[in-house]
Amino acid sequence: MPGDHLQTGWNLWLFGHQLEHGRAFWLDPYSFRPESKPRPNFQGLVLGLPYWPLFVVFGAVLAWNIFTLLTFVGAGGATCAWLRSLGLPRGAALAGGLAFALAPYRVAQSAGHLLGPISFFLPLSLLGLQVGQPLLAGAALAAIPLSGQVHLALGAVALFVAYAFVRRRPWHALPGVVAAVVAGELVQRTVIRGSAHEHGRSLEEVGKYSAHWSDFVSRHGRGETFVLLGWLTPLLALAGLVLLVLASRYALAALLALAAAIPILLALGTNLPTYEFARRVIPHLKVSRVPERLLPIACLAVAALAAFAVARAWPVLVPLAVALVAVDLHAQVHVFGAAAANQHNAAYAALRAQPPGRLLDLPVFLPDVGLNSMYLAYDMQAARERPTGYSTTAPKAADATARRLRPLNCGEWRDGTVARLGIRYVAVHQGFFAAFRPACLLPALTALRAHGFRPLAADGDVRIFTRAP
Repeated sequence: MPGDHLQTGWNLWLFGHQLEHGRAFWLDPYSFRPESKPRPNFQGLVLGLPYWPLFVVFGAVLAWNIFTLLTFVGAGGATCAWLRSLGLPRGAALAGGLAFALAPYRVAQSAGHLLGPISFFLPLSLLGLQVGQPLLAGAALAAIPLSGQVHLALGAVALFVAYAFVRRRPWHALPGVVAAVVAGELVQRTVIRGSAHEHGRSLEEVGKYSAHWSDFVSRHGRGETFVLLGWLTPLLALAGLVLLVLASRYALAALLALAAAIPILLALGTNLPTYEFARRVIPHLKVSRVPERLLPIACLAVAALAAFAVARAWPVLVPLAVALVAVDLHAQVHVFGAAAANQHNAAYAALRAQPPGRLLDLPVFLPDVGLNSMYLAYDMQAARERPTGYSTTAPKAADATARRLRPLNCGEWRDGTVARLGIRYVAVHQGFFAAFRPACLLPALTALRAHGFRPLAADGDVRIFTRAP
C-alpha cells in the first residue's frame, strides 16, 4: 500500500545502497533527475546505518517491520531511563516508558510516517541532559531536524531549553541547541529553500489536517487527524500533575503541563483562532501543513506525568497500574495489519540488466502526492534515474516537470519533454490507472507504441516499455 513508510524505507535503503557501490551515501542520485541535482538524504544519514544490515539480511518488508519494532523498544527504553534518572522507581518508570511507546498518536505515526519512530530522540535528548552527557543530548536533538521533522524540532528545542533551566543545567544544553539549529538551517537551505512550498502552506491546506476537540478522545480518527492520547493515561497524567504540585515541584509540573497543553492546542490548527498569528511569529511553522506534528511532545509529557502518579501507588498496585496503562493504550488503536508486498517484481528485475536510460512511471503524479511512494518501493529493484519522485519539498523545477508530463497519462505527448529528459523506459502501473484513470490506460498505451516504445517485461499490474536509442 502507498504511504510515507515506503518513502522512509527508500531513504533508509538508499544509504546502504550508495555505500555498497562506493558512492556518496548522503545523496539521492535518482529522484527528480535531470531537473534537480542529487538531493541530500538526511533520513538515511540519521538511521541508515542500523537499517542497512537489517535490509541485507531480511529484505525490505521484514527489515521495515523489525526496524519499527526496535523503535518501539527504543522509545520505551529511553523514556524509562530518563524517568529513572529523575528518581522514579522502576515500576513507575516502566509505566511511563510504556505510556510513551504505546501512545496511540505515536503508534499511528509509526505505522506510516517517520515522525513516530524518530520521536524516541525526544526522551533520549532529555536523558543526555539529565545525566550530564551533552554530546548524547546534542546528537539526539540534532537528529530530529536532520530526519526531516523540522516542525517537531521547533518544539523539541523549546522543550530542551526549558528543561535545562528547570533542571538548572543551562550550559549543558548549549551544544545540543547549537547542533539542532545548525541541522535545521542545513535542512532549510538544502531541501526546503527552492522547493515548491518554501514560502509555506496555505491555511486551506492546513485546515484539511487540523484536529477538532472531539478527536482527542476518539479512536476513529483517520490519517493525520488521528490524535487520540488515550483515555485512562491522561487521567493518570492529571493525577501526576496534582501530585507534583503538592510535592512543591512547581517548575517541573509547569513544564510538563505546558509540554502537554501547547502541542494539543496547536494541533487544532485553523480551528484555533490564534493559529494564523502563531504561523507568523514562529519561524518555519508556516512550512508545515500538518499542525499535529508536535504531538509526540505531548505524548512524552503525558507519559511522564502518568509515571509520577504511578510512583505514588502502593507497591502492590504498581504492576496493576502498568498493565492498565498498556491495555488502555493498546485498546485504542489498531493501525498495523498485513498487506501484500511485491518485493521481487519480474518486470523491474528485467530492467536492471538493460542499458542506461531514465525511467518514467505512469501515471504521473505531482511530487507531493503520496501515491509516488509506491514507485519508490518498486524502483529499489531497478535503481534508475527518474524525472519524478516523492517529496513534499520537491524542487520547483521538478514540480513543473511533473506538470508537463501529466498529459502522458491520457496519451497526450507535448513539446518533446520525454526525449529531452532522456527517458528510455516507461513503467505502466495498471492498478493505478484502474483506480484513478480507467479511461486513460488504452490511450496511454497506444501513444507509447506510436512514439516507438515496445514491451520489455511485465509482471502483475506492471508493464515496462523500452525505446531503442
